[in-house]
Amino acid sequence: MKKGLVQCIDDEILNKLSLKNRYKFLNFNLMSYLKPKHYDLLKEAQKFFRNFEKSHDINHTEDFYEWIPEIGKAGFITRVHKFDNLGLNFETYGMTAEFMRVMAMDFFDPQLAMGAGATVLAVNPLMLHHENEEIRLRALKELVNGEKIGCICITEPERGSDAVHMLTTCDEQSDGSFIVNGTKIYQTNGPKADWAVIYAVTEKDNGNTMSQLLVDTSWEGWSAERVNIPWTPRIYIGKETMTNLKVPKECVLGKPGEGRSHLFEGLNLERIGIVCLNAAEAWNAFTHAVIYSNMRKQFDLEVLKYQGVGFPLADIWSEIMSLTLATLNLCQLIDDKMEKLGTLPKEFNLALMATASQLKLLSTKLNQRACYECANIMGGAGVCDNTLMHDLLGISRIQEIGGGTRQVQEYILSMGLRQLFKAL
Repeated sequence: MKKGLVQCIDDEILNKLSLKNRYKFLNFNLMSYLKPKHYDLLKEAQKFFRNFEKSHDINHTEDFYEWIPEIGKAGFITRVHKFDNLGLNFETYGMTAEFMRVMAMDFFDPQLAMGAGATVLAVNPLMLHHENEEIRLRALKELVNGEKIGCICITEPERGSDAVHMLTTCDEQSDGSFIVNGTKIYQTNGPKADWAVIYAVTEKDNGNTMSQLLVDTSWEGWSAERVNIPWTPRIYIGKETMTNLKVPKECVLGKPGEGRSHLFEGLNLERIGIVCLNAAEAWNAFTHAVIYSNMRKQFDLEVLKYQGVGFPLADIWSEIMSLTLATLNLCQLIDDKMEKLGTLPKEFNLALMATASQLKLLSTKLNQRACYECANIMGGAGVCDNTLMHDLLGISRIQEIGGGTRQVQEYILSMGLRQLFKAL
């Protein structure tokens, strides 16, 4: 367990807060609800990260992007797909498997988990729209294997929630390539990305002319600056400028008019991925607080035994477990549909839009409150740099923003209620 610049927590408690013990606590809570294959994957990933932390003497202040190749080689960047078309052939895959991977990675290093999640967002559209093009398959394999880092570029300086009416333009050339000009901002991994999936329009403010494009960030015309987000100091968030950036025909994932539907098909998975992260972060913070409050004594009594500590933890436990069971149920529903049909039916996808927004809305609120309350219960130990709690506090503050702000989710749901009423 890390000790920070100045050790504030005694060795006995720090040792009990080890990754191994936190994994044990998580497993005690989940083992009864998981299928054997998913529980086995969870334990396999946990074993990998325990060994990785020990063998590399990790203190969680390092540049985690340097760890990506080894993690990818072990198969823990993403498990959403089988990737048999890439020769990887993951035995346990799907949304439930991805949830387990996220759980294991987040307990190891929350900022790493968020950064890896951004690469997954670039993987998903490539998996759906590679059309067996050599460069797309190469990018896909490099991202899944951890050889390269990915990002997606949607948000712009003047277009946040109003993502459809973009200002970044793409002008089609006679050879089928596109010339892209514009600026994107707040992209996780942006300055570190080797591959980017970007969205641009042939007419400014017209979402019906949107394209989806794959970009090699070494190409001339791409530049990225790092945006300072103090809450996540180890994650590289970017501002990307494209100046006469030429995207060849082979890298057009969605032609003008197709990009908008491609964008929205990815939002459900993105939001469910954020839900998985929120659940993992909340469990991580909660586990810290439970272990600490069972060992920390005040007035000759473990502080968990005081109602002011034990009762709030009981409330948080109930809420996190409820969120986890709801997320597991949704992930398993998606897996069942994919296994039987090979795709998600249109009607199910439409229903999923509301469900993903509902869970994203609830999970981000719960995660933020759980991380703060657990840090508060731990007192100074919860806010110093001796544990991962300060990482969790920081990330929980920004999860409401990524993938659509709280207000966007509420707007989507309120309009959904309107549509349901009209159907009466």
